[in-house]
Amino acid sequence: MKLAVYGKGGIGKSTTSCNLSLALARRGKKVLQIGCDPKHDSTFTLTGFLIPTIIDTLQIKDYHYEDIWPEDVIYKGYGSVDCVEAGGPPAGAGCGGYVVGETVKLLKELNAFYEYDIILFDVLGDVVCGGFAAPLNYADYCIIVTDNGFDALFAANRIAASVREKARTHPLRLAGLIGNRTSQRDLIDLYVEACPMPVLDVLPLIEDIRISRVKGKTLFEMAEFEFSLQYVCDFYLNIADQLLTEPEGVVPKELADKELFLLLSDFYLNSNNSVKEESEKNLDFFLT
Repeated sequence: MKLAVYGKGGIGKSTTSCNLSLALARRGKKVLQIGCDPKHDSTFTLTGFLIPTIIDTLQIKDYHYEDIWPEDVIYKGYGSVDCVEAGGPPAGAGCGGYVVGETVKLLKELNAFYEYDIILFDVLGDVVCGGFAAPLNYADYCIIVTDNGFDALFAANRIAASVREKARTHPLRLAGLIGNRTSQRDLIDLYVEACPMPVLDVLPLIEDIRISRVKGKTLFEMAEFEFSLQYVCDFYLNIADQLLTEPEGVVPKELADKELFLLLSDFYLNSNNSVKEESEKNLDFFLT
């Protein structure tokens, strides 16, 4: 099974991906996580350091694939999750989609791409071009990480459009949304009612989720010493269990931008103060 995790930049995709990879490993699966971001920090909470990227390794070897061994690019992370960082082109040059393609090509050359039960692509930022959507070419399921805010759901809607487009030519489905660190889900529920798709789970607003990223540790590793965090791990295990049933998923039909704006802004303008405070800074951007 190949999973591609998408969402608005800074929404917590990498933290979610690392904990989800570990949850799948805890269910007995052999897991490879591929970071698809030039920052090459997707697997940081699994390995505890910034591992060398595939694109850097290829450049050092002058793109001689025969000179590269699996241990040159695949690093063992916490809980026996294998980790790869694709890296990226120089800023302002090249295409991230090309880098993802080279990464998959090299892993196939190394006979590593098909050795795993689960491959998880952790993809950078919002989908704005075909290069950003390249991991969807290899995925069985897309997972969208969001919160209960305007910007994140706007990005989720764009990603849903990419899934619909890729599903025309690939056996791709949207597994669903994951709400990350949110105290409410009003806007999430409103969106999925208008654009039907599953909600895999909604994680509560827990500061330890963010702190785990800073510490370079997964929630599972932190829970070994802080038993009060075990219940947070159960959220990721629940999502893993849903994915392992190989759900049918959906091919979403995204909302038009104007329709989405009106849907969420009307709800915001008529909502109570708590929702208003949570979304105010996002809405102000769109209204100015």
